[in-house]
Amino acid sequence: MDSTASKIQQLQKAFAELESHRAVTLNLKWKQIEEHFQGLQKSLKRRFTELEEQEKDFDTKIVESRQILDKRKADVAVKEQTSLESLQEKRDAAVSAILNAMAKHENQAEGEVVEEKTRDALTTAKNTSIGTEESVQNTNIQVKAYPELVKLCQEMNSEALNKFISDNRKDLVTLREEIPIALKAASDPAYLVLDSLKGFYGTEDVHKKDANLLGLRRTCIMLMECLSSLFVNMDAGSVSGIISENAKERAKAIAEEWKPKLDYLDVDASYGNSLEAHAFLQLLATFGINSDFDQDCLSKLIPMVSRRRQTAELCRYLGLSEKMPGVIDVLVKNGRQIDAVNLAFAFELTEQFSPVSLLKSYLAEAKKVLSAAKPGSTSPGASAQSDVNEKELTALKAVIKCIEDHSLEIQFPVEPLQKQVLDIEKAKADKKRATEVAKPQSKRPRASGVGGGAHAPRAVNVATDKNFYGGGRMPERYPQYVYERPSYGYGGPAEHHHVQPYVGPTAVYNFSPNHQVNFFGNAYQYQTAYLH
Repeated sequence: MDSTASKIQQLQKAFAELESHRAVTLNLKWKQIEEHFQGLQKSLKRRFTELEEQEKDFDTKIVESRQILDKRKADVAVKEQTSLESLQEKRDAAVSAILNAMAKHENQAEGEVVEEKTRDALTTAKNTSIGTEESVQNTNIQVKAYPELVKLCQEMNSEALNKFISDNRKDLVTLREEIPIALKAASDPAYLVLDSLKGFYGTEDVHKKDANLLGLRRTCIMLMECLSSLFVNMDAGSVSGIISENAKERAKAIAEEWKPKLDYLDVDASYGNSLEAHAFLQLLATFGINSDFDQDCLSKLIPMVSRRRQTAELCRYLGLSEKMPGVIDVLVKNGRQIDAVNLAFAFELTEQFSPVSLLKSYLAEAKKVLSAAKPGSTSPGASAQSDVNEKELTALKAVIKCIEDHSLEIQFPVEPLQKQVLDIEKAKADKKRATEVAKPQSKRPRASGVGGGAHAPRAVNVATDKNFYGGGRMPERYPQYVYERPSYGYGGPAEHHHVQPYVGPTAVYNFSPNHQVNFFGNAYQYQTAYLH
């Protein structure tokens, strides 16, 4: 801006020199040029002044914003510190209350909590079995809900223990938490659990399955799992203090006795929920005797327990991970693609066995079986069609559940399947409503009073449908496919596999004797899995 005047003067000199050499008269005068440039200069100065003022305003706003931001940061820091102090005070108060409550339930002569004393007793067990018995018996074992468990374990009364669990099976979640604690009070927990297995097959036909026997078998499996939970975070020496070589030999003898009784089971035994096969595999895992049995024979049992929650981790511990492709192939060939999908995810074999392809294959094969079963010239129409609809509904819900469990909605959208489910349920509801309305009304006796024997009016009951869209008695048809990582540490020899003792999910043991099964032909069946 300062050099503008000098440039105008230079331009004036140049213009004067030009004018002196002109050949013709120019209409443009210097005064006009000077006025034009002076106008431009004033305009630029005015605009420059405005920009400077805006820059000052902007700098002022920046300073103010920084001050506000710094103030807010300081306020947040103060509030955070106040919250931390308050939280620490509450935490200290809670810890103090817990410690006081624990102190009230402890003997003043004992300076450690129950878990520490139990751990010390089990550590002492490494040196001598006699020391183990004395230490565990003298340990102050406490359970809150069922103190009878401790007494039964101390007495080594396996028969009474089984009966107590059976009588209180409605509260198996609590039992499942307290049995491992109670087992520590037993002089020999391993022998107590082995004694409880005596009635597993009963004294009659091994093929016979009544409600009491099924309940006993689930109890036996639960006790073996609870015994395994004692091995969590233990080294080999500590585990050997609980499961002696004599106990392992006895467990091996029981396994040898059970093994021939599994020969009558086929691939579809109990539709993947075989308690017999599960108990056999659990016995090998709990007592660490799997190396004494052929892996090929063990792998043939996996399809019989493919729907049980513990299957994946049992396979890993028993060293059967390399056998899983063959097991999955067997399941696929037998029309159990959903079980195959669950195991494929559990062992990261989804590239070799495409989940979407398997599920679509299952639906396609199920439709073939359903098409063959539709009412024709030789089938009673209403009953057969109802069965077909029910089986189709079961298949669709099983596939939807599998898709949701493994987050396959992008590769296999569930909306079309859900629409089919709604259509089938609506058709069933409409058909039931029409059937109930069409039922003939029973005749009422003729009135014998006034009116010359006129008939009394009949009441027509139009039933309202309570099953519309899944209400009322409509059963939930989703099979229970749960493949979580169990929390049972197994104390077997580690040299036969590369799997660390693991921790598995807490189980809800359902003793219900109801075993209703939905199936398609000879291969496509789905029932609710035992919640073990």
